[in-house]
Amino acid sequence: MKWMKYVIGAGAAAAALDYGVAAYFFRRTILRQHAATERTMKMSGTDWSQYFPMMEERREKMMAHPHEDVYVTSQDGLKLHGTFFPGEGKKTVICFHGYTSKGMNDYVGLSGYYLPRGYNLLLIDERAHGESEGTYIGFGTLDRKDGLCWIRYIQERIGEDCEIWLHGMSMGAATVVMMSGLALPACVKGIISDCAFTCAWDVFEHVLHSMYHLPAYPILAAAEQMMQKRAGYGLKTCDASQEVKKAKVPILLLHGEKDTFVPCQMSRKIYRNCASSAKLVIIPGAGHCEAYYKNPELYEKELTDFIS
Repeated sequence: MKWMKYVIGAGAAAAALDYGVAAYFFRRTILRQHAATERTMKMSGTDWSQYFPMMEERREKMMAHPHEDVYVTSQDGLKLHGTFFPGEGKKTVICFHGYTSKGMNDYVGLSGYYLPRGYNLLLIDERAHGESEGTYIGFGTLDRKDGLCWIRYIQERIGEDCEIWLHGMSMGAATVVMMSGLALPACVKGIISDCAFTCAWDVFEHVLHSMYHLPAYPILAAAEQMMQKRAGYGLKTCDASQEVKKAKVPILLLHGEKDTFVPCQMSRKIYRNCASSAKLVIIPGAGHCEAYYKNPELYEKELTDFIS
């Protein structure tokens, strides 16, 4: 029957279109060579130009501080890069950056908090970012295990009696919160999360709805299959809001009130599920990862109270 052929043909065409959109999504977001920093900054909705003078001043002071390139090897054989700024004692902050960024970019501002206080500062490039190897971006699911390699590096360099804090922004924030569900060594004293998402599926679903007016299904379902087959993990493989149910270290959750890229509700969900002691601070008027620049006094007060 002709109508049956038309229905089958239309269904096949729709399926091909969905697969094509999913493949495009996979290339643009998961493959290192196609994920653009400029596009991410535009999507975040934050006007960073207003903070450039402060950033340049902080960067100049940061780069004048002694520092060196350091490396570890991931569990799956990738050479991962970091920049180590030695401090005056045992206290160390390992910093995890956001999507399509790198360690030496996202922590320029906060270097003005940590370095003058004598902390050792380790700014890492997450897999498939900066000078670290990797083809597929991990969205925290893969990076959380890389984080254990960096913890071991600090233990070997500073000593088993070191005190480590994990500080993450955006994807890096999701990474450190996801790490709370792992068996962390006793030297890890706390986790600081700035604008964390719950899982990759949730943040992509939000972006598809809010920015592209597209449904999550079947695009993300098709992309999920591609990721499982090629990258070795899926968009729902690890969820920060579930990992914190196993958390044993304190967690400070910071989030910009006007974050349109990663909504505050994701940090609120993480906070509600957290098994360890936790504090949620919503910074009024701040967009995505803008909290420190919008209100540095409040941000630094929360850091000081938390770490001390």
